[in-house]
Amino acid sequence: MVRRKKEKKKPAALGIPKGIVLLATPEAWRFSVLTLEGGVLCGRLDVAINTNPEDARAAAAAMVTGLARDFHDTDVEVHWDPPPEPWSWTAQVTLTSDSERWSRRTCAQPASASRVSDGHPPGDLRSWPSPEETA
Repeated sequence: MVRRKKEKKKPAALGIPKGIVLLATPEAWRFSVLTLEGGVLCGRLDVAINTNPEDARAAAAAMVTGLARDFHDTDVEVHWDPPPEPWSWTAQVTLTSDSERWSRRTCAQPASASRVSDGHPPGDLRSWPSPEETA
């Protein structure tokens, strides 16, 4: 009998965040992260239920900022909107100006950066500006 090799499951890809919904429930602080690609990541914040709203919003913003950095090597800013109703908050997530530079993971050059070919094949990291050149 021939056995098949087990395929390793790839972790789910998280899209670039574009918004946050934060809700205070009797059990926990719940969040939903909306992505540019149309996905949604839902869960519970790792803070106590009696945490004040400002600290819960700061924890949600730190989580989204960390996810964007870890999954996409980009920096984001979180801007909280005025609450539409008690115990409910929404935020807009935007890429920072530093994130408009090329991404090391995708080797994609932003549309705003036009460079003349320097003789290296496309996608070769030698053709990209160093962080010192872009600062």
